[in-house]
Amino acid sequence: MPELPDIVVYMEALEQRILGRVLERVQIAGPSLLRTADPPLDSTFGHKVSALRRIGKRIAVGFDHDVWMVLHLMIAGRLHWSERERSPDGRRMLAAFDFESGCLTLTEAGARKRASLHIVTGEPGLAGLDPGGIDALASSLEGFAAALTSANHTLKRALTDPRLFSGIGNAYSDEILHRARLSPVALTQRLQQAEIARLHDATRKTLLEWTAKLRSEAGGKFPEKVTAFREGMAVHGRFGQPCPRCGAKIQRIRYASNETNYCPKCQTGGRLLADRALSRLLREDWPRTPEELEEMRRR
Repeated sequence: MPELPDIVVYMEALEQRILGRVLERVQIAGPSLLRTADPPLDSTFGHKVSALRRIGKRIAVGFDHDVWMVLHLMIAGRLHWSERERSPDGRRMLAAFDFESGCLTLTEAGARKRASLHIVTGEPGLAGLDPGGIDALASSLEGFAAALTSANHTLKRALTDPRLFSGIGNAYSDEILHRARLSPVALTQRLQQAEIARLHDATRKTLLEWTAKLRSEAGGKFPEKVTAFREGMAVHGRFGQPCPRCGAKIQRIRYASNETNYCPKCQTGGRLLADRALSRLLREDWPRTPEELEEMRRR
């Protein structure tokens, strides 16, 4: 799922291409994409883009009559830019937005289509789509700590909760926690002040550094390689590979369609966290350390 660094770079590319430009028409082929009926989609036609705003992981495009078009790409949605008009097929390409400057298209891989488009009016309409999480890049240490400890959750859950923090998802939460040397299952209300300060610093530095990397990678062009798995990540998507800090093998916890990646030596004191998919089967035989896990695999 595109997260804060990806969304920021998307918005910078859109600002160069559609800010101050007129939206001429929108073609939608994905039946589940448009989630609102009032105001109608065609109320945006013929109007100039006057603002762009990030709302969590959503991209909001504002027009000169205070109507907003809000896109949520979900897991597999991606944006593309073309100098010529495109026609969506409803299978992979779900929508085409024709501006006087070019064509913005929305694609979504996979059979399950989760991306959404809302048309809303003014600040009240935008507020209805905002989960309310704080911007970790703009918050003070005190504000960050207050959001983090407002409930007693695991760090992984807290960082990825859009009601607490804006724009952080599965990939960058792994990177943040590795940088902070904190366990993904540590409970927020049990953290020491020094650990919270370390997490705040790691969150800011991780998001800023990856935004700069993605901006550099795009090189002024429209970003086309938006993915959750990137070269240079320390732990996310690197199960079984060496930790760049200590050399220990990266481990994971799998749940539903997601997974958490971590370094046991750097983050959990050498302890192997239970993978629900396997520990339910192994029960008391679940290995406690990476060394025990390796020995089990060799049997």
